Amino acid sequence: MNITIKDTVIIGSGPAGYTAAIYAARANMNPVMFTGMQPGGQLTTTTEVENFPGYPQGITGPEMMEDLQKQAERFGTVIHYEYITEVQMATEPGQLHRIVSSSGQEIQTRSIIISTGATAKYLGLEDETKYAGSGVSACATCDGFFYKGKPVAVVGGGDTAAEEATYLAKLCTQVYLLVRKHELKASKVMQERVFNTPNITVLFHHELIGLEGDKVVEKAHIINNQTQEKSELNVDGVFIAIGHKPNTELFQGKLDMDETGYLITKGKTTQTNLPGVFAAGDVQDNVYRQAITAAGTGCMAALDAERYVAEYFH
Repeated sequence: MNITIKDTVIIGSGPAGYTAAIYAARANMNPVMFTGMQPGGQLTTTTEVENFPGYPQGITGPEMMEDLQKQAERFGTVIHYEYITEVQMATEPGQLHRIVSSSGQEIQTRSIIISTGATAKYLGLEDETKYAGSGVSACATCDGFFYKGKPVAVVGGGDTAAEEATYLAKLCTQVYLLVRKHELKASKVMQERVFNTPNITVLFHHELIGLEGDKVVEKAHIINNQTQEKSELNVDGVFIAIGHKPNTELFQGKLDMDETGYLITKGKTTQTNLPGVFAAGDVQDNVYRQAITAAGTGCMAALDAERYVAEYFH
């Protein structure tokens, strides 16, 4: 078997991965990227992206990812539409890492950039898929603007849901916050903000059971889980805010993570606890989760990897 040695391998292909690829390729690191199961990441499920600088008319998520991919390939990035099945990471600086892909391809690499992203958690309703991008979203800062002057619902009871609800309240006429339990799990500060915002209505013991509308969401069907009484809300959008799950299963037990599974990086760098292994984008960011911040950390990871390789291998 031919085992090639690379300067850097990028695992994942969202804004972080592609930006890392652009910078690494321009630094003559000849990066190899493995796209994973969802080439382009979460943004490929977003219809309009209007908050990424440089696109005054906005752009669709898939188009933007295509642009980033072309730019990465222009400078020589080799892209494999595969996922990684095995990673053996070195523990000492100057040692090689080993990666095996879904097709059995084996690569040794001087550095690894992990940009596998995070996946928004959904309730599992068929209607969530049916109305994805047409009234169902998992990101208020990404999509809230499209519901300006309209009523919406937010599902969830934690800090994420409270933040989304208060953000949307500035744009929307009415925000219904559907909370499964009898109380909010959000921090006291966030709870106060929710209860002090006049156009947020908190519906405790309520769950979303279905959506209705001609092509786009017009109504949300809900149920009181105490009385089993069903009702409906006239809303134009539903934001699912029950959290995100970082895609870090492959690195369990190998890299330092927080209690949710987000990779922990050192200080203002993208360096993980293992030498030559860097993390960028939503896989290490549970706070901002924006395309532009992911791209920024992708740039940082490529620069960190370039310096590491220069120091230990050249």
